[in-house]
Amino acid sequence: MPRLGAVQESLLVPLYARAAAARTGDGLLDDPHAVAVVDSLDYDFGRLAGTGNLFGTVLRTLVFDAWTREFMERSPGGTVVELGAGLSTRFERVDDGRVRWLDVDLPDVVDLRGAFFPDGERRRAVAASVTDPAWTEHVLRLPPPYLLIAEAVLAYLPEDGVRRVFALAGDRLPGSVLAVDTVGRELLAEQDDPAVLGRLSARMRWSTDDPRAAQRWHPGVVLRCSVDFGRLPPSVAGRLRPEHRRALAAYGARSPGRVRAYRLNLYGFG
Repeated sequence: MPRLGAVQESLLVPLYARAAAARTGDGLLDDPHAVAVVDSLDYDFGRLAGTGNLFGTVLRTLVFDAWTREFMERSPGGTVVELGAGLSTRFERVDDGRVRWLDVDLPDVVDLRGAFFPDGERRRAVAASVTDPAWTEHVLRLPPPYLLIAEAVLAYLPEDGVRRVFALAGDRLPGSVLAVDTVGRELLAEQDDPAVLGRLSARMRWSTDDPRAAQRWHPGVVLRCSVDFGRLPPSVAGRLRPEHRRALAAYGARSPGRVRAYRLNLYGFG
């Protein structure tokens, strides 16, 4: 496995969380591709076992999957763009046979992805920073509308980098929708806790206690939806088994501040 930078290494946490959830066989998340990738990588995933809230990571994945399916139902043949795609297996989970898909990440990650997810007729990878306008040129060659997904990505940028991503979407991809998770200042301050980022060297840099603040960054930006783990979309909450609900209730009781500080958001660009 090639050596990844600190931020790129953080892509292994959601991969490991999905694989661990899939191995339980409890039906919450079916992701055989994540299992196969974990089994193929020469990496000590044991060091991630106590890193972060893996259940929360899976819940975030389910919410973003649900939003992606809703987008494909409303806009058949549209385009999904995963910014900072990492080793995402979302295309494998939700592909409807019509969607176009673009995976954007740094060159070393794209090289790693290529070993598992070769480009195809409707899905390919682009090596670029999410703050580099070059990726938008690739998007514009694909059919609109566009759903942009930045899952566990933007918090690792400084605020001016996050603003740059919003500006790129607003200026170059009007009418697009951006799905992004945000962390509050309390969670940012606690990231050295093993229950947040554990032994990974990557550190989050951007936080916001109010996702509505981004509406002031660019004309036409509208926060369409914002949820936390205490208020999941019905399509996700309805999939939870009793043991999942108990785990979620225990997490909320143990870390109410973290529940409030971590949000999943949909922004529209007019």
